[in-house]
Formats: sequence, C-alpha cells, structure tokens
Amino acid sequence: APLGKSPKMRENEVQRVLEAVLLCAEQPLSIQQLRKAFDPFDLSADTIKHHLSILQQSWQNKGLELVQVANGWRFQSRPDIQPYLLRLQNDRPVRYSRATLETLAIIAWRQPVTRGDIEDIRGVSVSTQIIRTLEDRGWIEVLGYRDAPGKPALFGTTKQFLDDLSLRSIQDLPALDTPQDIDVIQQTLSNSLTVIHGDTPPSVGAETAKKM
Repeated sequence: APLGKSPKMRENEVQRVLEAVLLCAEQPLSIQQLRKAFDPFDLSADTIKHHLSILQQSWQNKGLELVQVANGWRFQSRPDIQPYLLRLQNDRPVRYSRATLETLAIIAWRQPVTRGDIEDIRGVSVSTQIIRTLEDRGWIEVLGYRDAPGKPALFGTTKQFLDDLSLRSIQDLPALDTPQDIDVIQQTLSNSLTVIHGDTPPSVGAETAKKM
C-alpha cells in the first residue's frame, strides 16, 4: 500500500525513510522531528531509536556514519575519509590562531567564564575580535551576567559547538586537569571539529600568520 495509507509500516520501510530523511537533512534531526516525518503512523520515540540503532549498524563499514550529537541525529563522513573530501574543497580551510583556540578551549572546559576569567588563565588580554570570531562561528554564546561590578558577560559553548565536535553533551569532553593541558585540548579540537554539508571544515591545529 502507498506510504501514508497503510495502517502499519514495515520495518525495512521505516529504516529506508529514516535513511533518506537523515541523508537529505541539512541539520541534525531530533527524535521528535523524525517522528513527525512518519505522520500519521505515530511511531513512538522508542521505535525510532530502535530503528536508528539498526541503521547505525548497517552503515558500520561505509564511508559515512550515523551519529547522535547535541541537536539530534545525522550522517557524517568518517574521520579517515575527511582528507579525501578536503581535496575537493575549492576554498582554503579556515585557520584559527593559537589565541583563538586557547580562548575556545578555556570557555568549553571552564564555562561559564567571563572575559576576565579567560585573561587570568591565559595571562594575556583577550581581544574583542577573538570573542566575535567565536560568536560568529556559532561556537560560544552569552549565558548570563555575573553579579559583579560591570556585570561582565558569562560565556559558554553552544549546541553547534557540540555538533561540530560530534558530541552529545559537554560532559563528553575529555578532562582538562591543568592549564598545561591546553595543548592537548587544541589537538582534540584540531582532530575533531567537523562541519557538515559542504561548509568549509576549519583547520584548527596550526597557528596562522595573522593573529585573531
């Protein structure tokens, strides 16, 4: 029977629809959004999760993988495939300075933090351009304001940052025990930050000549 008229969808049909919807989506899709795609069949959240798990397994040996990130589920290229995709990029990858990466790492691992907190940890001032760069990239946002003179803004990371790191939550970040671990964190960002669906993947491991 045509899709939408049958009282019950076959399991393989559910997986075909999930696969197509996720492959065509421009952003990660939540379970609720995926359920909406199956109206009027009214599939439960547990049913959707069950089929996502099966779909994950069926893609284990392919160049794409199905992953759960902060904003939902998506297909993305596997890390070992990304260098091949980068060769097809016409634009040069965005490169971030050490100062920008240090600032991002401190915000991610110490949030919520003020600009003054970041400067205390780094030992140098943080330029407005660094903060603006990270905000424009969608990786940080103002979470609130500290009850202190001047009401300094408290910064934290966004779900977009977690998505680009392929993480579900901030608790999935590796431990940062000392400020000296910043080099390890920078390498983590360099290896993990991935932008999906044709956006230019940032090359965040090397310091640029132009400081941000």
